[in-house]
Amino acid sequence: MGVTTNGSETGADLELIRVTKDFGTFTAVDDLTLTIPSGSFFALLGPSGCGKTTTLRMVAGLERPSAGQIRIGGKDITATKAYQRPVNTVFQSYALFPHLTVLENVAFGLRRSGAKDALAKAGNGLDLVELRHLADRKPSQLSGGQQQRVALARALVNNPAVLLLDEPLGALDLKLRRQMQVELKRIQTEVGLTFVHVTHDQEEAMTMADTVAVMNAGRVEQMGPPAELYELPRTAFVANFLGQSNLLAGTVVEQGEVLGVDVAGTRIQVPAARAVSHAGSVLVGVRPEKVMILTERDPLPPGCNVLGPGTVVDVSFSGVSTQYQVMLPGLGTFGVFVQNLVGGATVAWGDTVRLAWQAGFTFGLDGGDDVSSGALELDGVA
Repeated sequence: MGVTTNGSETGADLELIRVTKDFGTFTAVDDLTLTIPSGSFFALLGPSGCGKTTTLRMVAGLERPSAGQIRIGGKDITATKAYQRPVNTVFQSYALFPHLTVLENVAFGLRRSGAKDALAKAGNGLDLVELRHLADRKPSQLSGGQQQRVALARALVNNPAVLLLDEPLGALDLKLRRQMQVELKRIQTEVGLTFVHVTHDQEEAMTMADTVAVMNAGRVEQMGPPAELYELPRTAFVANFLGQSNLLAGTVVEQGEVLGVDVAGTRIQVPAARAVSHAGSVLVGVRPEKVMILTERDPLPPGCNVLGPGTVVDVSFSGVSTQYQVMLPGLGTFGVFVQNLVGGATVAWGDTVRLAWQAGFTFGLDGGDDVSSGALELDGVA
């Protein structure tokens, strides 16, 4: 259990049990079951329309499930009115009162509930977000990041069992958003509350969350620690939506602890423990940063899968890395990210190269998955 700004214990498990939400003939959330442990930082990640914000609104009491049950701390709150739930929400729009000072904004909910020492507790909340020195200012005198922290303090001082964050960083520029990612994680660790964060930003989810649930079409495709989802995706949607992946269709021709997969006449090795399917058609995958580019002069490293020769068709310098696109005859375009250890590109457009990666980095997906699923999601706020 966490200790909040006024020293009382709070925090509770959040459970969704077979929750469905229909809007007419459209099912926004489809038979969703989740358990979010007390004190965890949990992210619902997915593209626009996947059901993540609808899920959050049902937990907040702003939408009523068509079926299923929602519990906090073991108590059924499915029919409980929004203002009676031990939940607070921080939205992308901060909804601060422009005529009130920062301190009065934070104290507003405490005063409405008749809490004693509302201003003192609001001051403690500002200490938590490191804004006590701005207590007498009006919201219009603050930056976007400062306004976001005031909204966060206002939500936290009410001692919710669960804090809901609905795209809270979406209105901030990139640099400030990254700073706030670190800040939010610090605050969550300090107060020990259960945070449920809805976002379509993969980096945001992976930076802050202990556990990420990737949603697609109202269902959870895969859930787990960020590193696990990234290194071992179980569907093409997760492989493409959470970062980038190279996916190739193949057929299993050897079984055992290591599968032998025929990909357009080339034998690719896939550890069986990293494969969803062990027979028939499969998708072979590897992340772009795991792949090495080899020129005709470079020896083939042992224990590697190798494809090519192919032709470099694009070179993009991005500071930390150089991104290459390599056209492989019969297979299409393969992405490669190479860290810039020597100051720039090591091969040029039009060069003939081979691609190699350690067999242990390969993962295998169901051959029935759509190779492009999750790859080109143009997303707004779901």
